[in-house]
Amino acid sequence: MYDDIALFVHIAQQGGLSSAAKHLGLPAATVTRRLQKLEQRLGYQLLQRSARQCVLTVDGEVLYHSYAELIEQLEQVRQQLYNDMRQLRGKLRVLAPSNISHGMLRPMWLGFTRQYPDIQLELQLSNQLHDMIKARADIALRIGPQADSALYQKKLGQVDKILVAAPSYLKEHGHPAHPGELKHHRLVGTTISGKWPLHDIESSKHQEILPRFVAQFNDTTFAKYMAIDGQGITLLPLSELKPELDSGELQRVLPQWRGEPRDIYAVWPSGRLLSAKAKCLRDYMAAFIVDRLTQVPSRHESKTT
Repeated sequence: MYDDIALFVHIAQQGGLSSAAKHLGLPAATVTRRLQKLEQRLGYQLLQRSARQCVLTVDGEVLYHSYAELIEQLEQVRQQLYNDMRQLRGKLRVLAPSNISHGMLRPMWLGFTRQYPDIQLELQLSNQLHDMIKARADIALRIGPQADSALYQKKLGQVDKILVAAPSYLKEHGHPAHPGELKHHRLVGTTISGKWPLHDIESSKHQEILPRFVAQFNDTTFAKYMAIDGQGITLLPLSELKPELDSGELQRVLPQWRGEPRDIYAVWPSGRLLSAKAKCLRDYMAAFIVDRLTQVPSRHESKTT
């Protein structure tokens, strides 16, 4: 009924059915039929129609003045939303994990806002999986595939997990030569996984380690802190370790062996079209992740002799 009332408002503003039909790009017969349908539903006549002109009835004037301003405001909002869907400007609400965003993804967020200053990035960081619909988020960055069927998801890339330790620890305890020797070392873990599935990138061999942790955390950052402090070997995503590897605070252990990779996804509500802003960010994240997060140092770069 809203569409038919809006049509009636246009008829009144254009001064007749033919002019309104031309303005709206509709067949004149369609405009006439919809006006008659509206009058039938309301139970009264809205226009006095003659061969030359259309004049509002008293009831038509009441309906027009009641809805004209509202219809105009709604159409302005609809046009603005239409434009926003196609322009790289305006607010963009994004959900993302805290740890990786403060770490390896920090240059990505800063680079995006620098390159697209007209997009108002509203970045909500949390390691908890908040409901995208309730949060009214346009798009989210997630670790691992999402089981929620109400979400579209696109894999952006993956981050390898690698074994690391502080130089002081390796100097005191030595380098393990193969995964089986890890049981003789102090191992620091996370509550995310009690197992360490490892694969050799050179021989394609696989080996699963059931480590006995000297300490275990529900936060990867604290596991890293333990390793930096020289208290053991840990298995963490490269995205959490790149600065410490570059500075030498941490070194690779068994560099040819990798842990199970972490897949990174862009997700968004399945019932919502992605705006140009969200598509822009999705593609920007994909390019950054492929370029920066999948580049693991070679097996020789961090190994000490």
